[in-house]
Amino acid sequence: MPERKLRAAMIGVGDITLLHYPAYRDCPDVELALLCDVDENLLARRRAEWGVTRTTTDYRAVLQDPTIDLVEVNTPHHLHKKFVLEALAAGKHVACQKPLATSLAEAEEMAAAARRGPGRFRVLENFVFYPPYVKAKELLEAGEIGEVLTIRFKLGTGLFGSRWVPLKSELWHLLEYEQGRGQAIFDDGYHKLSTAIHFLGAIEAVKAFVDCSFAYVDEPAQILWCYRDKRALGSFDIAFQPNLYTRSKYFPADERIDIVGTKGLIQLTRCTAQILDEPALILYRDGRRTLFDELETDWQASFTAGIRDFPRAIRENRDTLLTGERAVEILRFAFAIIVAGRLGREVRPAEVTDDLVREAVHG
Repeated sequence: MPERKLRAAMIGVGDITLLHYPAYRDCPDVELALLCDVDENLLARRRAEWGVTRTTTDYRAVLQDPTIDLVEVNTPHHLHKKFVLEALAAGKHVACQKPLATSLAEAEEMAAAARRGPGRFRVLENFVFYPPYVKAKELLEAGEIGEVLTIRFKLGTGLFGSRWVPLKSELWHLLEYEQGRGQAIFDDGYHKLSTAIHFLGAIEAVKAFVDCSFAYVDEPAQILWCYRDKRALGSFDIAFQPNLYTRSKYFPADERIDIVGTKGLIQLTRCTAQILDEPALILYRDGRRTLFDELETDWQASFTAGIRDFPRAIRENRDTLLTGERAVEILRFAFAIIVAGRLGREVRPAEVTDDLVREAVHG
Protein backbone atom coordinates (compact mmCIF):
# COMPACT_ATOMS: atom_id res chain seq x y z
CA MET A 1 0.00 0.00 0.00
CA PRO A 2 1.48 3.41 -0.94
CA GLU A 3 2.29 5.85 1.84
CA ARG A 4 -0.34 8.48 2.48
CA LYS A 5 0.43 12.02 1.45
CA LEU A 6 1.77 14.38 4.07
CA ARG A 7 -0.79 16.97 5.10
CA ALA A 8 0.33 20.60 5.15
CA ALA A 9 -1.02 23.79 6.68
CA MET A 10 -0.15 27.41 5.96
CA ILE A 11 0.15 29.99 8.72
CA GLY A 12 -0.18 33.22 6.78
CA VAL A 13 -1.78 33.24 3.32
CA GLY A 14 -0.67 36.62 1.98
CA ASP A 15 0.47 37.45 -1.55
CA ILE A 16 3.60 35.28 -1.52
CA THR A 17 1.47 32.16 -1.08
CA LEU A 18 -0.02 32.72 -4.54
CA LEU A 19 3.36 31.44 -5.72
CA HIS A 20 3.37 28.58 -3.19
CA TYR A 21 -0.05 27.11 -3.86
CA PRO A 22 0.61 25.77 -7.41
CA ALA A 23 3.26 23.44 -5.94
CA TYR A 24 0.54 21.63 -3.98
CA ARG A 25 -1.70 20.95 -6.96
CA ASP A 26 -1.39 17.30 -8.00
CA CYS A 27 1.69 16.82 -5.81
CA PRO A 28 2.26 13.12 -5.06
CA ASP A 29 3.90 13.74 -1.68
CA VAL A 30 1.82 16.41 0.08
CA GLU A 31 -1.62 18.00 0.11
CA LEU A 32 -2.58 21.42 1.41
CA ALA A 33 -5.20 20.67 4.05
CA LEU A 34 -5.56 23.72 6.31
CA LEU A 35 -5.18 27.50 6.01
CA CYS A 36 -4.63 29.94 8.86
CA ASP A 37 -4.62 33.74 8.86
CA VAL A 38 -5.91 36.52 11.11
CA ASP A 39 -7.69 38.09 8.11
CA GLU A 40 -11.03 36.29 7.71
CA ASN A 41 -11.76 37.96 4.37
CA LEU A 42 -8.43 36.80 2.98
CA LEU A 43 -9.09 33.28 4.24
CA ALA A 44 -12.45 33.26 2.49
CA ARG A 45 -10.82 34.40 -0.75
CA ARG A 46 -8.12 31.71 -0.59
CA ARG A 47 -10.73 29.07 0.22
CA ALA A 48 -12.66 30.04 -2.89
CA GLU A 49 -9.54 30.28 -5.08
CA TRP A 50 -7.86 27.07 -3.94
CA GLY A 51 -10.71 24.85 -2.79
CA VAL A 52 -9.10 24.26 0.63
CA THR A 53 -12.17 23.98 2.83
CA ARG A 54 -10.57 23.93 6.29
CA THR A 55 -9.56 27.36 7.61
CA THR A 56 -8.92 28.95 11.00
CA THR A 57 -7.84 32.27 12.46
CA ASP A 58 -6.17 30.55 15.44
CA TYR A 59 -2.68 29.20 14.73
CA ARG A 60 -2.90 27.02 17.85
CA ALA A 61 -5.60 24.99 16.13
CA VAL A 62 -3.05 24.19 13.42
CA LEU A 63 -0.38 23.09 15.88
CA GLN A 64 -2.82 20.99 17.92
CA ASP A 65 -4.24 19.20 14.87
CA PRO A 66 -2.81 15.64 14.82
CA THR A 67 -3.59 15.25 11.11
CA ILE A 68 -1.20 18.07 10.12
CA ASP A 69 2.36 16.91 9.44
CA LEU A 70 3.94 20.01 7.91
CA VAL A 71 3.49 23.71 8.65
CA GLU A 72 4.44 26.56 6.33
CA VAL A 73 5.18 29.85 8.11
CA ASN A 74 4.52 32.73 5.70
CA THR A 75 4.14 35.64 8.11
CA PRO A 76 6.15 38.90 8.24
CA HIS A 77 9.77 38.25 9.18
CA HIS A 78 9.60 39.57 12.74
CA LEU A 79 6.85 37.04 13.56
CA HIS A 80 8.70 33.94 12.33
CA LYS A 81 10.29 32.97 15.64
CA LYS A 82 7.05 32.51 17.57
CA PHE A 83 5.40 30.29 14.97
CA VAL A 84 8.52 28.31 14.05
CA LEU A 85 9.45 27.47 17.64
CA GLU A 86 5.92 26.51 18.63
CA ALA A 87 5.43 24.40 15.51
CA LEU A 88 8.72 22.56 16.08
CA ALA A 89 7.78 22.02 19.74
CA ALA A 90 4.49 20.51 18.55
CA GLY A 91 6.47 17.95 16.55
CA LYS A 92 5.64 19.37 13.12
CA HIS A 93 7.92 19.59 10.12
CA VAL A 94 8.34 23.32 9.44
CA ALA A 95 9.00 25.30 6.28
CA CYS A 96 9.63 29.01 6.87
CA GLN A 97 9.66 31.80 4.31
CA LYS A 98 12.98 33.63 3.93
CA PRO A 99 14.67 35.50 5.55
CA LEU A 100 14.47 33.38 8.67
CA ALA A 101 14.70 36.22 11.21
CA THR A 102 15.51 39.86 11.76
CA SER A 103 18.40 39.08 14.11
CA LEU A 104 21.13 36.47 14.33
CA ALA A 105 20.09 35.53 17.87
CA GLU A 106 16.57 34.61 16.76
CA ALA A 107 17.82 32.75 13.68
CA GLU A 108 20.31 30.73 15.70
CA GLU A 109 17.65 29.91 18.29
CA MET A 110 15.36 28.52 15.59
CA ALA A 111 18.18 26.56 13.93
CA ALA A 112 19.12 25.05 17.31
CA ALA A 113 15.50 24.08 18.01
CA ALA A 114 15.31 22.39 14.61
CA ARG A 115 18.43 20.35 15.34
CA ARG A 116 16.74 18.96 18.45
CA GLY A 117 13.89 17.65 16.28
CA PRO A 118 11.90 15.58 15.86
CA GLY A 119 10.50 17.50 12.88
CA ARG A 120 12.58 18.62 9.92
CA PHE A 121 13.12 22.29 9.13
CA ARG A 122 13.84 24.30 6.01
CA VAL A 123 13.88 27.98 5.02
CA LEU A 124 12.39 28.44 1.56
CA GLU A 125 14.51 30.36 -0.94
CA ASN A 126 13.41 29.53 -4.46
CA PHE A 127 16.26 30.87 -6.64
CA VAL A 128 18.53 27.86 -6.09
CA PHE A 129 15.71 25.72 -7.55
CA TYR A 130 15.28 27.87 -10.70
CA PRO A 131 16.00 25.41 -13.57
CA PRO A 132 18.68 27.54 -15.33
CA TYR A 133 20.44 28.04 -11.97
CA VAL A 134 20.24 24.31 -11.26
CA LYS A 135 21.87 23.61 -14.63
CA ALA A 136 24.52 26.29 -14.04
CA LYS A 137 25.41 24.61 -10.74
CA GLU A 138 25.84 21.31 -12.61
CA LEU A 139 28.13 22.99 -15.15
CA LEU A 140 30.25 24.51 -12.38
CA GLU A 141 30.59 21.20 -10.56
CA ALA A 142 31.53 19.47 -13.83
CA GLY A 143 34.37 21.98 -14.32
CA GLU A 144 32.98 23.25 -17.63
CA ILE A 145 34.56 26.70 -17.22
CA GLY A 146 37.58 25.61 -15.21
CA GLU A 147 38.47 27.31 -11.95
CA VAL A 148 36.02 30.11 -11.17
CA LEU A 149 37.69 33.52 -10.95
CA THR A 150 34.77 35.92 -10.55
CA ILE A 151 31.01 35.86 -10.13
CA ARG A 152 28.96 39.02 -10.70
CA PHE A 153 25.31 39.53 -9.76
CA LYS A 154 23.30 42.38 -11.26
CA LEU A 155 19.93 43.62 -9.98
CA GLY A 156 17.96 46.44 -11.56
CA THR A 157 14.62 47.18 -9.89
CA GLY A 158 11.98 49.04 -11.90
CA LEU A 159 8.38 50.03 -11.27
CA PHE A 160 6.63 49.08 -14.51
CA GLY A 161 5.90 46.00 -16.58
CA SER A 162 5.02 43.48 -13.85
CA ARG A 163 2.24 42.48 -11.47
CA TRP A 164 1.15 45.14 -9.01
CA VAL A 165 1.86 44.45 -5.34
CA PRO A 166 -0.79 45.98 -3.03
CA LEU A 167 0.59 48.71 -0.77
CA LYS A 168 -0.84 46.89 2.26
CA SER A 169 1.51 43.99 1.52
CA GLU A 170 4.54 46.28 1.70
CA LEU A 171 3.76 48.48 4.71
CA TRP A 172 5.23 46.14 7.32
CA HIS A 173 8.55 46.32 5.47
CA LEU A 174 8.92 49.95 6.58
CA LEU A 175 9.77 48.79 10.10
CA GLU A 176 12.61 46.72 8.68
CA TYR A 177 13.91 49.58 6.54
CA GLU A 178 14.13 51.78 9.64
CA GLN A 179 16.40 49.15 11.20
CA GLY A 180 18.73 49.15 8.19
CA ARG A 181 17.31 45.98 6.64
CA GLY A 182 16.53 47.21 3.14
CA GLN A 183 14.65 45.40 0.40
CA ALA A 184 17.52 45.08 -2.07
CA ILE A 185 20.06 43.56 0.34
CA PHE A 186 18.18 41.98 3.24
CA ASP A 187 14.91 40.82 1.66
CA ASP A 188 15.06 40.38 -2.12
CA GLY A 189 18.85 40.36 -1.90
CA TYR A 190 18.63 37.22 0.24
CA HIS A 191 18.00 35.26 -2.98
CA LYS A 192 21.21 36.50 -4.58
CA LEU A 193 23.30 35.97 -1.44
CA SER A 194 21.90 32.46 -1.11
CA THR A 195 22.81 31.74 -4.73
CA ALA A 196 26.33 33.13 -4.27
CA ILE A 197 26.95 30.70 -1.40
CA HIS A 198 25.18 27.83 -3.17
CA PHE A 199 27.35 28.19 -6.27
CA LEU A 200 30.78 28.72 -4.70
CA GLY A 201 30.72 28.24 -0.93
CA ALA A 202 31.30 30.20 2.27
CA ILE A 203 32.09 33.93 2.30
CA GLU A 204 35.30 35.13 3.96
CA ALA A 205 35.02 38.94 3.85
CA VAL A 206 32.83 41.72 2.45
CA LYS A 207 33.20 45.34 1.36
CA ALA A 208 30.23 47.49 0.38
CA PHE A 209 29.19 50.92 -0.83
CA VAL A 210 25.47 51.45 -0.21
CA ASP A 211 23.38 54.58 -0.75
CA CYS A 212 19.66 55.38 -0.55
CA SER A 213 18.32 56.98 -3.71
CA PHE A 214 14.62 56.66 -2.91
CA ALA A 215 13.02 56.61 0.54
CA TYR A 216 14.14 53.45 2.38
CA VAL A 217 15.48 51.66 -0.70
CA ASP A 218 19.10 50.57 -0.17
CA GLU A 219 20.17 51.33 -3.74
CA PRO A 220 22.42 52.04 -5.60
CA ALA A 221 24.97 49.68 -4.13
CA GLN A 222 28.24 48.00 -5.06
CA ILE A 223 29.13 44.96 -2.96
CA LEU A 224 32.36 42.96 -3.14
CA TRP A 225 33.38 39.76 -1.39
CA CYS A 226 35.96 37.00 -1.34
CA TYR A 227 35.32 33.32 -0.72
CA ARG A 228 36.80 31.36 2.15
CA ASP A 229 37.98 28.27 0.30
CA LYS A 230 38.36 29.60 -3.25
CA ARG A 231 40.33 32.43 -4.78
CA ALA A 232 37.18 33.57 -6.58
CA LEU A 233 35.87 37.08 -6.02
CA GLY A 234 32.20 38.05 -6.05
CA SER A 235 30.30 41.27 -6.68
CA PHE A 236 26.69 42.46 -6.58
CA ASP A 237 25.59 45.59 -8.46
CA ILE A 238 22.23 47.04 -7.38
CA ALA A 239 20.33 49.94 -8.93
CA PHE A 240 16.82 51.30 -8.44
CA GLN A 241 15.56 52.26 -11.92
CA PRO A 242 12.09 53.78 -11.41
CA ASN A 243 11.47 54.44 -15.11
CA LEU A 244 12.65 51.03 -16.29
CA TYR A 245 10.00 48.89 -18.00
CA THR A 246 10.66 45.33 -16.85
CA ARG A 247 8.87 42.48 -18.60
CA SER A 248 7.65 40.10 -15.92
CA LYS A 249 4.58 38.20 -14.76
CA TYR A 250 5.89 38.62 -11.23
CA PHE A 251 8.11 41.43 -9.90
CA PRO A 252 10.07 44.17 -11.75
CA ALA A 253 13.52 42.74 -11.04
CA ASP A 254 16.11 42.49 -13.81
CA GLU A 255 18.52 39.84 -12.50
CA ARG A 256 21.64 38.59 -14.27
CA ILE A 257 24.73 36.61 -13.29
CA ASP A 258 28.10 36.36 -15.05
CA ILE A 259 30.51 33.64 -13.90
CA VAL A 260 34.05 33.78 -15.30
CA GLY A 261 36.39 30.80 -15.19
CA THR A 262 39.88 29.98 -16.42
CA LYS A 263 38.57 28.31 -19.59
CA GLY A 264 35.09 29.72 -20.14
CA LEU A 265 32.17 31.67 -18.80
CA ILE A 266 28.53 31.20 -17.85
CA GLN A 267 25.83 33.82 -18.33
CA LEU A 268 22.46 33.68 -16.59
CA THR A 269 20.32 36.33 -18.26
CA ARG A 270 17.07 36.25 -16.30
CA CYS A 271 15.11 34.91 -13.36
CA THR A 272 12.13 36.88 -12.04
CA ALA A 273 11.88 39.05 -15.16
CA GLN A 274 13.19 39.13 -18.72
CA ILE A 275 14.99 42.15 -20.15
CA LEU A 276 17.17 40.44 -22.76
CA ASP A 277 15.93 38.28 -25.64
CA GLU A 278 18.57 35.65 -24.94
CA PRO A 279 18.37 32.11 -23.60
CA ALA A 280 18.31 32.06 -19.81
CA LEU A 281 21.62 30.15 -19.68
CA ILE A 282 24.61 30.51 -22.00
CA LEU A 283 27.93 28.65 -21.76
CA TYR A 284 30.98 29.94 -23.63
CA ARG A 285 34.09 27.76 -23.97
CA ASP A 286 36.41 26.45 -26.68
CA GLY A 287 35.47 29.31 -28.99
CA ARG A 288 31.75 28.64 -29.15
CA ARG A 289 28.52 29.37 -27.30
CA THR A 290 26.15 26.69 -26.08
CA LEU A 291 22.60 28.00 -25.69
CA PHE A 292 20.44 26.17 -23.15
CA ASP A 293 17.16 27.34 -24.62
CA GLU A 294 15.21 24.17 -23.76
CA LEU A 295 15.17 24.86 -20.00
CA GLU A 296 12.01 25.87 -18.17
CA THR A 297 12.36 29.60 -17.46
CA ASP A 298 9.09 30.53 -15.77
CA TRP A 299 9.95 31.79 -12.27
CA GLN A 300 7.02 29.83 -10.86
CA ALA A 301 8.94 26.63 -11.60
CA SER A 302 11.48 27.53 -8.91
CA PHE A 303 8.77 27.79 -6.25
CA THR A 304 7.18 24.54 -7.33
CA ALA A 305 10.48 22.65 -7.28
CA GLY A 306 11.58 24.19 -3.99
CA ILE A 307 8.35 23.56 -2.13
CA ARG A 308 8.02 19.99 -3.42
CA ASP A 309 11.59 19.17 -2.42
CA PHE A 310 10.76 19.48 1.29
CA PRO A 311 8.11 16.73 1.63
CA ARG A 312 10.26 14.55 -0.61
CA ALA A 313 13.22 15.10 1.72
CA ILE A 314 11.03 14.18 4.70
CA ARG A 315 10.00 10.93 3.02
CA GLU A 316 13.60 10.16 2.04
CA ASN A 317 14.87 11.05 5.54
CA ARG A 318 17.46 13.49 4.21
CA ASP A 319 18.38 17.11 4.84
CA THR A 320 16.91 19.75 2.60
CA LEU A 321 19.06 22.02 0.49
CA LEU A 322 18.21 25.05 2.67
CA THR A 323 18.65 24.14 6.32
CA GLY A 324 18.44 26.40 9.35
CA GLU A 325 22.23 26.53 9.43
CA ARG A 326 22.36 27.73 5.83
CA ALA A 327 19.75 30.38 6.65
CA VAL A 328 21.96 31.68 9.48
CA GLU A 329 24.95 31.73 7.11
CA ILE A 330 23.01 33.80 4.56
CA LEU A 331 21.85 36.22 7.27
CA ARG A 332 25.44 36.69 8.43
CA PHE A 333 26.39 37.54 4.84
CA ALA A 334 23.54 40.07 4.59
CA PHE A 335 24.33 41.69 7.93
CA ALA A 336 28.04 41.85 7.02
CA ILE A 337 27.08 43.85 3.91
CA ILE A 338 24.89 46.20 5.95
CA VAL A 339 27.68 46.78 8.49
CA ALA A 340 30.36 47.19 5.80
CA GLY A 341 28.25 49.77 3.98
CA ARG A 342 27.56 51.75 7.15
CA LEU A 343 31.06 51.63 8.67
CA GLY A 344 33.05 51.85 5.44
CA ARG A 345 35.36 48.95 6.21
CA GLU A 346 35.89 45.31 5.38
CA VAL A 347 33.70 43.01 7.46
CA ARG A 348 33.91 39.26 7.95
CA PRO A 349 30.56 37.50 8.36
CA ALA A 350 32.11 35.48 11.20
CA GLU A 351 32.61 38.67 13.26
CA VAL A 352 29.05 39.96 12.89
CA THR A 353 26.86 40.18 15.98
CA ASP A 354 23.48 41.78 16.56
CA ASP A 355 25.19 44.44 18.69
CA LEU A 356 27.55 45.28 15.82
CA VAL A 357 24.61 45.63 13.43
CA ARG A 358 22.76 47.95 15.83
CA GLU A 359 25.88 50.03 16.36
CA ALA A 360 26.46 50.34 12.61
CA VAL A 361 22.85 51.30 11.83
CA HIS A 362 22.11 53.61 14.74
CA GLY A 363 25.59 54.84 15.71
